[in-house]
Amino acid sequence: MKKVHPFEKFATRKKNSAIKEEFRQEKRKIKKERAERIELQKQARRAAGAAGQANGPQQMGKKTSPAKPAIVKKINEQMPLNKYIAHCGVCSRRDAVAFIKDGKVKVNDVVVLEPGFKLNDNDEVKLSGKKLFPARNLVYILLNKPKDYITTSEDTHGRKTVLDLVKGATTERIYPIGRLDRNTTGVLLLTNDGELTQKLSHPSFEVRKTYEVRLDKPLTKAHFDRILAGITLEDGPVQIDALAYADAADRAIIGIELHSGRNRIVRRIFESLGYDVRNLDRVVFGNLTKKNVERGKWRFLKEKEIRLLKFMNSSFTRKSKVED
Repeated sequence: MKKVHPFEKFATRKKNSAIKEEFRQEKRKIKKERAERIELQKQARRAAGAAGQANGPQQMGKKTSPAKPAIVKKINEQMPLNKYIAHCGVCSRRDAVAFIKDGKVKVNDVVVLEPGFKLNDNDEVKLSGKKLFPARNLVYILLNKPKDYITTSEDTHGRKTVLDLVKGATTERIYPIGRLDRNTTGVLLLTNDGELTQKLSHPSFEVRKTYEVRLDKPLTKAHFDRILAGITLEDGPVQIDALAYADAADRAIIGIELHSGRNRIVRRIFESLGYDVRNLDRVVFGNLTKKNVERGKWRFLKEKEIRLLKFMNSSFTRKSKVED
């Protein structure tokens, strides 16, 4: 039986013509689905109008307001304060805790210092004097990050940020989950879903990350085995999940998989053994890959991808609910 190389799928590259054709097909499909949804909405509105006329005459000069979606009904009833702030899309739940403890959050114009403070449906929450509203439309964007862009919402030094690449994609305030170095490329998720951000950023969630590393020289078998067995850096031991030569003809190209989210962890692993990392590309984040997304481009996540992200670690989800 033929042995499948663990990083073979990452080394395979499609022709540009094939990729462009797939983009065209996907675009046609999206346009068709959008047209169908719009037509269904029009039919529903016409049916609702006909039903309203049958039930009785409307008052002259008044417009009937459409019913509010059930998703926003009592969204903050008895919700912990830090969780509510995360739902508003301004930050993760962990960052919300810091804002609350710093006295920057007011509930009904009273400073609240307890992150678990339970809100009622009519409570008004302000952060640094600005009233917060729960995010009605959750947005999930996968970006294939290029070099020379920093992973932050804004930069005081005027450097290019990843948000510059998705400008115009949404009117919602989105932010990146986790960080990639300025010169690291690859899969990056941006969203306004504070709860998902908190889960994917938490060490207990153990989100899988796979990188393709290009070194300045071939990785020796001794160093390969040493990394695989576990290596100790200045901030403690590191245990990786998988290691492979991504290209059998060039042992300077390595595939590495790990769950650790420590700062510059992949670069530091190889630099500790005397290698210079020439290129670092994240090819997998959780269940997401950059397949068919060209460098510097982005796309919205599909519903199935969002569900998989939210439920890929059910033990963490159960634990979080118990803690709440």
